[in-house]
Amino acid sequence: MRIIDISISICALLFLMPLFAIIITLLKCTGEGEIFFKQKRVGQFGKSFKVIKFATMLKDSPNIGSGTITSKNDPRILPVGKFLRKTKINELPQFLNVLYGEMSLIGPRPHAKRDLNGVPSEILEELLKLKPGLSGIGSIVFRNEEGILNTFDEPRPFYDKVIAPYKADLEMWYAQNKSLYLNVQL
Repeated sequence: MRIIDISISICALLFLMPLFAIIITLLKCTGEGEIFFKQKRVGQFGKSFKVIKFATMLKDSPNIGSGTITSKNDPRILPVGKFLRKTKINELPQFLNVLYGEMSLIGPRPHAKRDLNGVPSEILEELLKLKPGLSGIGSIVFRNEEGILNTFDEPRPFYDKVIAPYKADLEMWYAQNKSLYLNVQL
């Protein structure tokens, strides 16, 4: 599987270079001039690493407002960031994380440590045995998570009590049924 991750990541990065050049120019000229956002996430075996994304929010956004949870009309999101987040283009630099071996193409999404509070410990223990993914069943099912959380005045309790455990169950199902065929489907 690692050779597939490397091959697809290299091809994707080469193919995406023209798009990256445009995005980098836009980000440099708008907002706060930041290009990449690196956030500490929990990876395989609980080892921390920094996930790489295009910057879409104010520099200190994890320490402002709702922290690591983002709502649909979050005031911390920069103008270009709205488009990048809606299209998920902001996630594409994570092909570098895949290339570095910190992530795989498919697997449970890596979370900030705080966002794992709602995951039952026995499930978390199993999920941390897997390499986190650029995409996975939890992120596909909850692709509109920001919109869902936007319907709540206080999104954090709903995330911890409903979304996090549900995502964990989905990822556990993935872990139990993991195959090349399932990865291609996802």
